[in-house]
Formats: sequence, C-alpha cells, structure tokens
Amino acid sequence: MAKEKVKKEKPVNEHPNKIGIKEAAGYTIAEAGNMFNLTYISSFLKVFLTDVIGISAGKAGTMFMVTRIWDCINDPLWGAIVAKRAPSKNGKFRPYLKWVSFPLALSTLLCFAPYHKLGLSEGILLLLAYVTYIFYGMMYTGMNIPFGSLASVITDDPAGRSLLSTFRSIGSGIGGAVVLFVAPMFIYNNIEVNGKEVQQADGNKMFIFGVAMAVLSLIFYLWGYKSTKERIPSEADPKIDFKATYLGLLKSRPFVTVALAGVLISGQLQFGSFNAYLYKNYFENTNLSMLGTVCTYLPTVLLLPFIGKLSAKYGKKELCGKATIVSAIASVAIAIVANNQSILNMLDPVNGRLPAWIYMTTLFIIGMGYTFVSLTCWAVVMDVIDYQEYATGIRNESAVYAVYTFSRKFGQTIADTLGLYLLQWARYDKDVAGIGFIEANGTSKKIMFICTIIPAFVYTGVWLLMRFGYPLTKERLEPIYAHVRAKREAAEKEA
Repeated sequence: MAKEKVKKEKPVNEHPNKIGIKEAAGYTIAEAGNMFNLTYISSFLKVFLTDVIGISAGKAGTMFMVTRIWDCINDPLWGAIVAKRAPSKNGKFRPYLKWVSFPLALSTLLCFAPYHKLGLSEGILLLLAYVTYIFYGMMYTGMNIPFGSLASVITDDPAGRSLLSTFRSIGSGIGGAVVLFVAPMFIYNNIEVNGKEVQQADGNKMFIFGVAMAVLSLIFYLWGYKSTKERIPSEADPKIDFKATYLGLLKSRPFVTVALAGVLISGQLQFGSFNAYLYKNYFENTNLSMLGTVCTYLPTVLLLPFIGKLSAKYGKKELCGKATIVSAIASVAIAIVANNQSILNMLDPVNGRLPAWIYMTTLFIIGMGYTFVSLTCWAVVMDVIDYQEYATGIRNESAVYAVYTFSRKFGQTIADTLGLYLLQWARYDKDVAGIGFIEANGTSKKIMFICTIIPAFVYTGVWLLMRFGYPLTKERLEPIYAHVRAKREAAEKEA
C-alpha cells in the first residue's frame, strides 16, 4: 500500500524508471576506472614495446593484428556467457564490475612488467608481449560487454539514457585525461645526447604508473558497483539462437551503421595515441600531450550543459549528422596544411615546420564537432537495442554490445596495426626512439603525415555515416520507445 501511495503521488509525466544525477555519477565513476586501464594501454603500450622493450614497430604492428584475431571468438563468446547467465540478487550485469575488475587490473600490470630486464631473447620478449596483451584483451571484453549492457537495464527512460551516455562520456574524458595529463610528466626522462636534451621513456616508471592505474581502476569499478541498480528485467535465455541473433544484426541498417561508426570512432581514438610520437619527434616536446588533451576535451566541457536539451529537442542523429561536418572539414584542412611544404615555409620561414599552436587549435575545432558523437554514442547504441526488440521481438543487450564491442576493437586493431606499419615505413626504430628528433631520414615529417592524413579520412567517414547512413531520427524513435515501454508494462502486469 505504501508503494501504491508513492506511485500515485508521482507527477503524471514522470517516467517510472527515472534516474537521478547520483546514480549517473556512479556509472561515470566506473567508466573513469575503465579508462584508467584502457587509455594507458592504448596510448603508451606501443611506446613501451618500441622504446623500452626494443621490439620493432613492424613486429609490434603484427602483434596487435594477430592478438586481436582472437577477439573474433572472444567477443561473441563473452556475449554468450553474459547473455545466458541468470540474474542474481545483485542483477545480471553489475556483478561483473565486482569480479572481473581484479583480473583486469592484473592484466594491466603484466603488460608493463619489466621482463626486458631478464636478459631474454627478442623472440621470448615478443611472445610475452603477445600473451600479456591477449590476457588484457580478454579481461577488458569481460568487463566492457556487461558494463555497456548495464546502462540499458538501469533505466528505459530516454532522458535517463541520454544522461547515462553523457555521464559515461564525462567519465571517459576524466579517466582518459588523468592518464594523458600525468603519464607524460612521469614516464619520460630528460637525457642529453650530443649536447642536446631529449626525452626517453623509462620502463620502471611506466610499470609504476601501471600499478597506480590498476589500483585506481579497481577502486572505481567497485564504487560503480555500489552506486548503480538494475531496474529493467533481463532474464537469461539458454535457448537463444545466437547465430540468428548475430545474422539479424548484420541485416539491421541502424546497427550496421552504428557498428561502422564504432570502427571509425574507436579507431580514431586509438590512432590518437600516435600523437605521443608526434609530440616527441616532430614538436620535440612531450609536454604538448597535456595541451593536446586540453584542446581535445575542452569542447566536451563547454558543450556538456547543452547536450541533453539539444538531443531531446532535435534528436541524436540530427545533431551528430550536422555537427560532425565541422570535424571533417578541420581534419582535411590540417592534413593539407601540415603536408604542404610551401605553406609550411610561409608559416615558419626558419624551420619550415607546422607551428604547434596551429595543430592544437585544429584539435580544438575537431573536438567541437566530434563532441556530439562522443557524448551520445552510448545512448545511440541503447536506441539500437530498442529498435532490434521493436523489429524482431527479441531483446538481447549483451549480443548487441558484444558485436559493437568487437567493431570498436576492430577499429582499434586497424589503427594500431596500420599506425605501427606506417611508423616502420617512416623508419622509426630504437635509435630514433633513444635520441628523439632525427630529420636526416625524414622520420618526423612522415610521422606528421601519418597523424594528419588518417584522421582526415576517419572524421569524413563518421560524418557521412551519421548524416546519411544512420536512419533512427527523433521522429522514428518515438513509436519505438512507446512500443517497447508498452510491451514491458504488459509483462509486468502479467507477472
């Protein structure tokens, strides 16, 4: 009776599964913990392998490609495990934040373990790199699929989902910014070579920083576990036909578009880690990593207060489709300017190089357009989950997230493999890594080419997909929300 009274006193237009800032903040904290591990691995493992372990860029590129082939099996496997697991009293997805966080933290430490000090051969060192990175990938998937699925069962309120997506992006930005700000100040040593001060990665410091990130991620995951609640029923179905489910996703235009966008978005985020080489070898200043982080994330901070209202008024597809053209134009422009020697000579008559302030300004402009995709991408995935239920009658959050996670990992694989092969093409080796800037073989200018031409293609692709490919407009989503909600209310009455 008390519950009925509370229900009647609720405002007429208030969604029954409305959530508040406190719970969204708990989800944010867990995502920040997620990014402590992911950003450090994504941004600096390549530097650890090439500069500390001494593995060639080409061999490291092959390692990233081969290890992620396992994800073709690993991601759907985790999706099946999560989907078939019956909910406990703590929910279906929340418990993973508690139990997987420990081995995930361990895997981060192992990736940066100073095994190069054991006097092992290059072949053994490379094998250890393979094993530790595969272990990390498996644990990260085991966390990311249930964590992503969790958002869809915390609430089915469209406003609440946008809130979760926005706050997840905030957590992502906070966790990523902490790593990108602090790591360059800690993991590099200033050394003198031929009378010139250069910066060199320190393996011991990289391991210590990995310990710090692992511990923080563990604490933040457990904090998120305590702060969230599953409201939407999501039962296990051991008879589910995963083959039919996955084939159905491949026939779904909304999902295929989102998956392709995920490949590009995740790939670009991963490819951004190659800026570590750009700052060290082209601009000769690793501290620019901090400024680059500010320029990348500041647009998110500035636009954050408006995203929710704009999404509600105009629609997520509409916002992303129009805003991302800003990123596309800016990325194409910097690719042209940075690789045209005549323009560079006018900008810098002495050295004929791109001034750092122009590159940083461009990062800010790109961020202004990309922020809309960044802050709404997870809400878009939840919309696709609802669309699949609307179109097929089957709701399977973990299957959607498994394939979407795989698409993002596929983008990361392309970015790392292509980037490292291109570093090999640029003649980046341990000698270059050891003494920093070398222009005799054109390495630094080739790195600039790599770090500008790829984003130009990626941001243009994201704009095309969101503007012309993704079909779920605000108008099309309204009956989908109503159908899914009515179906759920009917099931609750029958229960």
